[in-house]
Amino acid sequence: MAIFYGKTVDEAIANALSSLNLEKDQVEITVLEEAAKGFLGIGSHDAKVEVSKKVDDGERAADFLNGIFDILKIPATTNLTENGDKIVIDLITTNPTAIIGYRGEVLDALQTLAGAAANIGKDDYKKVVVNCENYREKREETLKVLAQRVADKAVKYGRKFSLEPMNPFERKVIHSALSGDERVKTESEGVEPNRYIVVIPENYKEGTDVEVYGKQKHSEKERAPRGGNKRFDKRDKKEKSEVIRLEKKTIGYGTFLGNSLKED
Repeated sequence: MAIFYGKTVDEAIANALSSLNLEKDQVEITVLEEAAKGFLGIGSHDAKVEVSKKVDDGERAADFLNGIFDILKIPATTNLTENGDKIVIDLITTNPTAIIGYRGEVLDALQTLAGAAANIGKDDYKKVVVNCENYREKREETLKVLAQRVADKAVKYGRKFSLEPMNPFERKVIHSALSGDERVKTESEGVEPNRYIVVIPENYKEGTDVEVYGKQKHSEKERAPRGGNKRFDKRDKKEKSEVIRLEKKTIGYGTFLGNSLKED
């Protein structure tokens, strides 16, 4: 905010716009004092206005994040892009691990807060996406690979496979990735925040248990007896190694909370 003077209010405003190099619709103006001629020159004074640049929704969200980084002493800056009702804030940092967090939990929290800062008190909602080192895109590709692997396993063994709990956006990616696969169908089960996807193959064998991908679970009939079952032991070991490899690829990339997404 800055104070400007003029012989009239209009002149004071004009002086402010010229000094700030802004248009009138880009600033907020508060008239502090009207000009007064006084009596015989006594008590006369110029008009006085307070002028500040309007902060749009994206700038407000970016400023909010910058304030958080200052408090937490995280070396990060924001790169803002606005396109209609969508705001994208890319975070540039020398410490992406601190910004992204385990599976994107920190980045998701930052995105939720930025969305609130941008939309508070407003009727026209804007979607806010907070990204860091293309994490969102990389995570989506990882989920698509995961979806295909689970579908292949479900079809191969004729069993239902459930995935770990995911947020609405991640579930949407999985559903979409398998929507064209006629061999399987997907369903969301559970209650937030532990809602998860179950992949059901067309050749599903009724009466078998649901298997958690990476943590095999079998019916009593097929469960390995004491001493082990070579077929399932071998499959468990292979399944576990695939999950570990997948997780290694996703270190530093997390989930996409998406502050404008509906649950499925």
